[in-house]
Amino acid sequence: MAVWIQAQQLQGDALHQMQSLYGQHFPIEVRHYLSQWIEGQPWDGIDLENPQEEIKAKRLLDSLIQELQKKAEHQVGEDGFLLKIKLGHYASQLKSTYDRCPLELVRCIKHILYTEQRLVREATNSSSPVGSLMDSMSQKYHQINQAFEELRILTQDTENDLRKLQHNQEYFIIQYQESLRIQAQLSSLATLPPADRQLREPSLLSKRATVEAWLTREANTLQKYRLGLAEKHQKTLALLRKQQTVILDDELIQWKRRQQLAGNGGPPEGGLDILQSWCEKLAETIWQNRQQIRRAEHLRQQLPIPGPIEELLTELNSTITDIISALVTSTFIIEKQPPQVLKTQTKFAATVRLLVGGKLNVHMNPPQVKATIISEQQAKALLKNENTRNDSSGEILNNNCVMEYHQTTGTLSAHFRNMSLKRIRRSDRRGAESVTEEKFTILFESQFSVGGNELVFQVKTLSLPVVVIVHGSQDNNATATVLWDNAFAEPGRVPFIVPDKVLWPQLCEALNMKYKAEVQSNRGLSEENLVFLAQKAFSSSSVNPEDYRNMTMTWSQFNRESLPGRNFTFWQWFDGVMELTKKHLKPHWNDGAILGFVNKQQAQDMLMSKPNGTFLLRFSDSEIGGITIAWVAENPNKAGERMVWNLMPYTTKDFSIRSLADRISDLNHLLFLYPDRPKDEVFSKYYTPPLCKLDL
Repeated sequence: MAVWIQAQQLQGDALHQMQSLYGQHFPIEVRHYLSQWIEGQPWDGIDLENPQEEIKAKRLLDSLIQELQKKAEHQVGEDGFLLKIKLGHYASQLKSTYDRCPLELVRCIKHILYTEQRLVREATNSSSPVGSLMDSMSQKYHQINQAFEELRILTQDTENDLRKLQHNQEYFIIQYQESLRIQAQLSSLATLPPADRQLREPSLLSKRATVEAWLTREANTLQKYRLGLAEKHQKTLALLRKQQTVILDDELIQWKRRQQLAGNGGPPEGGLDILQSWCEKLAETIWQNRQQIRRAEHLRQQLPIPGPIEELLTELNSTITDIISALVTSTFIIEKQPPQVLKTQTKFAATVRLLVGGKLNVHMNPPQVKATIISEQQAKALLKNENTRNDSSGEILNNNCVMEYHQTTGTLSAHFRNMSLKRIRRSDRRGAESVTEEKFTILFESQFSVGGNELVFQVKTLSLPVVVIVHGSQDNNATATVLWDNAFAEPGRVPFIVPDKVLWPQLCEALNMKYKAEVQSNRGLSEENLVFLAQKAFSSSSVNPEDYRNMTMTWSQFNRESLPGRNFTFWQWFDGVMELTKKHLKPHWNDGAILGFVNKQQAQDMLMSKPNGTFLLRFSDSEIGGITIAWVAENPNKAGERMVWNLMPYTTKDFSIRSLADRISDLNHLLFLYPDRPKDEVFSKYYTPPLCKLDL
């Protein structure tokens, strides 16, 4: 069902949230009349951080305006006349608003569609039968939303109590003024004749006694109200801390972990809209409670009553400041990481974002963010709060950027689009460590003023580890360092410690993830492929996967020590296979035409039972990034004897001249792709068509 149809059925707060998405920046009427067209466009296919995507965005803007104009022209009748004028006006308005910044239109519509989908999903979950089983994520979201509802009720309750306290205190002050007036009248009796004094004094003394008794009782009542309010605030702040821990220490940390695995080719980390909505709710609730605590303190100062309340309010104020500090500093995150293999003198980009958006009015004094590259040791010192004397390990050009607030999406972010690492200063390396094992990080830092400069926070966030290279030939070794770090880093580690050895199945998972991403294929590494890799890694002949389950592989075995009898490491060989497949063999790998991970002896055993002319494709053992053709045929030197032949491996250089399919077509003695498929059936669709002969 179309999202818009479901969105129109929302009720209560969800409906209000949906309606608040629209305004002059994007009228709800446009969403309504072009709902089908809007939901059918490839908004997600546009990278908002890439200025070159502006052409695509401009095409979508032009199409949107054309659709609006077309819809306007089709309106007839009296009602249609008004709608025609309105839609025409909206077309002009959208063109005027977004013509110079079409990417902002895409940002706006993506935000609208994402939020509508979330609201519909939440409404569907909440209206489903109570007994239905929600998946763990829905259950977690449900618990978070329930906690927010509880916080809303508690905050409203303390707001009501605070107003009641203020009202009672104001009445107390009026009565206190009355007692002072009575006292003044009593004092003035001394100037009266004794007869007049005796006549008026008893009444005034009685009044004073009544008022003072009331004041004493009411002072105790006010003190109880104050203590009761403080205790309620303590309960609210405890729940706030718990909710903030769930969101920042669980959900946000999980998002960061997904972001790290995405660097190895894992699934995308997902959008930040839900996390931002939670962080904004936290910010609103924290700020409301902070203002309440300050008002309670103001009431105490206005009318001091001896007791423990002063100490309690000081403690509450300190706690709420700690909570807001943790929120602001933890929600300053890197939305788009810089490249983890960073080449000097090469342009790169990154995006930082504050998830509390505009809720704390940070954008009213737009913060400037600075990017600096620092070493692993400097990162350790920074996290220990040691004075690093503003040290850096290199010079980044275009490393300052102002955070911008996007009204339509509520995001506050800084887009570093043209950074470049001009130079790098390396530290002394340890033992056998090479330059491609040395890790750096980009430090982003800023200063945020919250609540009109009431609070000022110094914020810092570190990028994922970065390996700096100066030449393309260092890329594959640098990628190995990044892959190992992304796959095996533990949460909360000291920068940038990783295990020196890991279980083979863990490494298999990382290699498979990387392979599928690099080759851009759903066909990953099979169990047989992984057994082949284990044999290569451990110089083993076992074909039983269970034999490798508990084996460990060290970093040295992975990419420091050469494979036996070779001048390259395990990773260098595997990376060569990925590069070759990605550039030249992807369709054949996806078709299942390449067995690939088969050694020479296995190929011989497989082919000897097949008819002559049967062949298979396997990755070369002796050359990085090579693939060879093995086939079975008669031995020309010995009648009646068959043997398996292996061609010299083909490499990227060969395939840049002539493709694999064409080379297979050229070799007439290759007849069947293992096990028994005619080669033309498999490869003919990839043959280069012959040049047409001209009739003379």
